[in-house]
Amino acid sequence: MSANNTDTRPLSPDLERQQQRAAPPAHPDDPLGGPDEHLDFHEDDRPPTPRFMQDQGAWKNWRWIPYPVRKYGKAAINWMKGPQNPKVWRIQPLFPVVQHAPLRLLDKCLPNRNHQIFLYMSYVAVWIITFAMVMWKGQAASEVASYGVPTDIGCGVAYWSRNNDCGVDGVNCRPFNGSGFAFRCPSNCASYRVLNPRAVGDQEIVYAPLVVGGPPDPANDENSVYRGDSFICGSAIHSGIISNSQGGCGVVSLVGRQQNYVSTNRHGIESIGFDSYFPLSITFEQGIECQARDVRWSLLAVSVVFTTVLSMFTASSSVFFFTVFIGIFWQVGMASDPPSYTSIPGLFSNILGKFLPAMFCAWVFYDKMGVRRTLHGLTAQFEKTILWLGGCWVGALTNYTFDFIPIQRLTGHDLEQQPGAKGALATIIIVLFVIVVGQIWCFRQEARLIRYLKLYALFVLGIIICLVLPNLSLRIHHYILALLLVPGTSIQTRPSLLYQGILMGFFINGIARWGFDPFLQTSVALQGDAQLGSPLPVILAPIINTTLSTITFRWEPPPGVRYDGISVLVNDVERYRGFFGDEGSDEFVWTRENGTSSNEYFRFGFMSGTTSGDYTRAGLWTADLEWIEPALGPSRMKRDSLDDGDEAEQVPRALWKRQ
Repeated sequence: MSANNTDTRPLSPDLERQQQRAAPPAHPDDPLGGPDEHLDFHEDDRPPTPRFMQDQGAWKNWRWIPYPVRKYGKAAINWMKGPQNPKVWRIQPLFPVVQHAPLRLLDKCLPNRNHQIFLYMSYVAVWIITFAMVMWKGQAASEVASYGVPTDIGCGVAYWSRNNDCGVDGVNCRPFNGSGFAFRCPSNCASYRVLNPRAVGDQEIVYAPLVVGGPPDPANDENSVYRGDSFICGSAIHSGIISNSQGGCGVVSLVGRQQNYVSTNRHGIESIGFDSYFPLSITFEQGIECQARDVRWSLLAVSVVFTTVLSMFTASSSVFFFTVFIGIFWQVGMASDPPSYTSIPGLFSNILGKFLPAMFCAWVFYDKMGVRRTLHGLTAQFEKTILWLGGCWVGALTNYTFDFIPIQRLTGHDLEQQPGAKGALATIIIVLFVIVVGQIWCFRQEARLIRYLKLYALFVLGIIICLVLPNLSLRIHHYILALLLVPGTSIQTRPSLLYQGILMGFFINGIARWGFDPFLQTSVALQGDAQLGSPLPVILAPIINTTLSTITFRWEPPPGVRYDGISVLVNDVERYRGFFGDEGSDEFVWTRENGTSSNEYFRFGFMSGTTSGDYTRAGLWTADLEWIEPALGPSRMKRDSLDDGDEAEQVPRALWKRQ
């Protein structure tokens, strides 16, 4: 065999395995092994980048980051950039023949654009006139003999003033009997709750209607008697004088001191029991002829019908959005969820003051935050009406639609003390997470994800800055939620239509009802009735004289010079204010009246000037003249001169008419 010939004899298995072990690993930058080796390129392939050049690109300034982190980070960014051919989301109407029918009908009947504009203006004018006429009719109420026309009051109006404003012995809330007036309540007052604790004996009532007492005989509604700090409208519903769904009118009268207020569950309200006496009580006159009803549901029907018809026959995104925004804003502010008011002109002035800045925000939503992109070119009239407009109504009527969620205010204090609030918040967070994941996927398909991630990074940074600011607390209002989340709905998909509509409803309800409350508030503004953390008086063992039916309290000296005196509450009424250094300021003597055989509840708190700090929990002097020490810790009794956030109001003095 010639020496030039290649030896083609097969290798032994052992030699073959030895050569395989000796072969070094391949490197991407190794030269080609021989003439028969070649690189296969396809037309769509990108040429490989040698290892020594991989760190010379945009990542060369990030060499301090480990290579695996850079590798997967770059892959994540490439994923977030989206596909090379982005998909622009557009809703293709289901059953297009049906959904396009309203637009075709309008174009067929009124092909001229000027005629369509005139029709739109006439339509809005008819809407306004109808709304005004229904509301005017609702203001009419029959006169009550000897009392005149009933006076409109809010759901939180009561005779006994909040914040101890009635003074020592309730002198600022007299007279206690022989007075009354004809009133008129709106609907849905059964859901009006106190958001900050109220003391009723040794009970602390929160997130419930403040209705103390009821009819002595659970079998009928007659002779109902309620404590003077009870909400008048809630008490009237409980006693059967008015209905919760329609509101109504009646006559309330003061009947002075009563005792043993019973607890009953009537007409959807469970009243609170109190086994002692109170200096001011109310009752309702029976057999009063009074005709009045709340027309908020009639007005809601008018607004829903007009907005629905407008949505069906309008293809213009701007006409649809701004008309619906204005209509729902005035519906909520004037009827569905109005702020507290005493007269219709006053309410109109209130809503008008909020309307102008709200319209500026509406323009920002439409032109800068993605509403135009979501609604522009949308011809699925039925889907737009059901998803966007329906969602907007759901969000705007949040006082009804989301009332079942046990979260009144998104603050740490409320989440701690409201039952079920933490579980509800966890559920909301999970739902939001699922929604966010879906929106992220849609934005990536349009190759707009990175832009919006940068925007929300700024939002998160701003929230973090707000959280660390000293002496200020972040509070997320309805309108803040809308401002934060609406940009994330700026794609034309069916879920985005629904999400955006609900968020716009949240914004409308928040502004029309509460206004532009600051999202950064001081601890005092948020604190309400929460404890101040002020020192509590240390009460010595009282001296009880069973012969004279007296109990004498003494206390240890105050912990510092900042406290000027001490306040004592008996049955939730301030009965004593003593200032240190005055004669007799070292003790408080309480004498039980002859014939009184009720328990009595005592609370004690230091005062700084005329402002009281935290009160102790209620100590009990029983009907058998035995003293039961109060539980440790402060009471959540309402303190003087602090705004608690409730909208409870006192009956105007002009209405305290003698009978």
